[in-house]
Amino acid sequence: VALHIPWDKVDDYAALQAYAESLGLELGAINPNLFQDDDYKLGSLAHPDERVRAKAIAHCLECIEIAQTVGSRDISLWLADGTSSPGQDHMRSRKHRLLDSLQEVYAAMPAPMRLLIEYKFFEPAFYHTDLGDWGMAYLMATKLGDRAQVLVDLGHHPLGTNIEQIVALLLDEGRLGGFHFNNKKYADDDLTVGSINPYELFLIFNELIDGERDPAVHMDVAYMLDESVNIKVKIPAMIQSVVNVQVAYAQALLIDREALREAQETGCVIQAEEVLLDAYRTDVRPLLAAMRDELGLDPDPIAAYLRSGYQEKIVAKRGVSGSGSGY
Repeated sequence: VALHIPWDKVDDYAALQAYAESLGLELGAINPNLFQDDDYKLGSLAHPDERVRAKAIAHCLECIEIAQTVGSRDISLWLADGTSSPGQDHMRSRKHRLLDSLQEVYAAMPAPMRLLIEYKFFEPAFYHTDLGDWGMAYLMATKLGDRAQVLVDLGHHPLGTNIEQIVALLLDEGRLGGFHFNNKKYADDDLTVGSINPYELFLIFNELIDGERDPAVHMDVAYMLDESVNIKVKIPAMIQSVVNVQVAYAQALLIDREALREAQETGCVIQAEEVLLDAYRTDVRPLLAAMRDELGLDPDPIAAYLRSGYQEKIVAKRGVSGSGSGY
């Protein structure tokens, strides 16, 4: 479970880690919050005021200490830094300030801790974003060092972006550090994984599995669900996302890679695509249900949750239903 600081701030992080372990959980990436404070209206690590930059850096250093305490390896960094009007700030100066700040943060991270640099092409800044795409994040990572990696959020791209190509390139460069899985229809909607474009998710897993099977590729990727669940009941919605990821992964495992490579090398375009479609069109849900049964788990995770009564228990305990009441 990833922590966002200060949203998840506690007095005793060692006690929090022990409690998580008692539940069979591990604490994952630590996410600094560099956008909520009024001081960050004009940016955080790239802010023109040295005082604000120092404040942002200090918060990142605090998150590094938290990560060390709870045994987390990754600092996951998303910046809202940017400008909303032409001429608001000097773009190249912002790049220099951002790099200087990141270098200070990176220098404070003990090995094997990693800095996962996320990007987003717009929002909340509407003219330019300091880390607007994968290339900008990659540039910063290469300037910082081997333990700086790029984090890909599926919702953080312009419509039509070939995300699987970005994944393949970052894998080949050894710079793919993490994923935020979600889905979008228009912009960064943070919808349930696979709810809008399951074929895109399948093609992304195709590249990931191809990397896993290539001895020349070093795979060390952190995966996270990063969604804004508003209308759906939250826990079953997250279970739905996990199941959708499992389906896409299982489908991608079914790709006949020898046939695919042969078709690619001989220029058989239709045959290559048919190999992919043959795997994608395979209904893997019975296979996944059988595997869960073999592991002593319920074959239908969502139905199991609904039967458990846990949703009704927490609603009664907290006195509110949270999101929508319908499953």
